[in-house]
Amino acid sequence: MPKILDISPKISKDLAVYPGDQPFSRQVAMSFEKGQHLELSNITTTLHIGAHADAPSHYGEGATGIDQAPLGSYIGPCQVIHVMGLGPEERVYSRHVAVEITAPRVLIATGSFENQNQWHDDFNSLSPELIEWLDSKGVRLVGIDTPSVDPAQDKELPSHQALLKTKMAVLEGLALSHVANGEY
Repeated sequence: MPKILDISPKISKDLAVYPGDQPFSRQVAMSFEKGQHLELSNITTTLHIGAHADAPSHYGEGATGIDQAPLGSYIGPCQVIHVMGLGPEERVYSRHVAVEITAPRVLIATGSFENQNQWHDDFNSLSPELIEWLDSKGVRLVGIDTPSVDPAQDKELPSHQALLKTKMAVLEGLALSHVANGEY
């Protein structure tokens, strides 16, 4: 039986979101604590909170929504690769990956957004070159432990465009500090 690790941060009102985006909130309509017969609540938040998958329609006009994404892209063997020591806002390139790619899903840990309850713009991101290189290695999903594969203030989104071009699935906002390098 494969070992399954939780790589999603706990969603709460404290979890940082992109400035101006909708933070998490929960409203309780009914609760056992109030003597009612069930728990009932609703939440309001951005879709880009914590660990999340970006749909191609998020960064490509007319591209498919998440409802059309093949589930198989997100489930199966993966490889965690720690790429540490990059400078602020530096992109990860293939030259930073010091191991052989051995799985169709690669999760990159940069350690540059460790406190997910405090927003900052200087996190690391992926280079379009890395995405194209991973595609050439048969990778069909890439993930990162930061809020985005592109820098926070980048309006051109070249790494998102490389994902669109290669049809690669993406996960952002992963919690990878407790996961060692290796295959899972």
